[in-house]
Amino acid sequence: MEKLVLRSEYITLGQLLKAQGLVDKGSDAREVILNGEASVNGEVETRRGRKLYEGDHVSFRGTEISVVR
Repeated sequence: MEKLVLRSEYITLGQLLKAQGLVDKGSDAREVILNGEASVNGEVETRRGRKLYEGDHVSFRGTEISVVR
């Protein structure tokens, strides 16, 4: 499982996908999220602005990411 270390209180789902290099740009993140390709804590998430906090887990195309402080 990969880890993303928070530098502030939260990160959005779209920002996380870009930061981890899973998409190239924001419009790509929007498209894959709207298509239901990402899940947060086991639930499909379709909001790219979904705020992720310490302890959240994201799944995207076989990649698992844990948000840590």
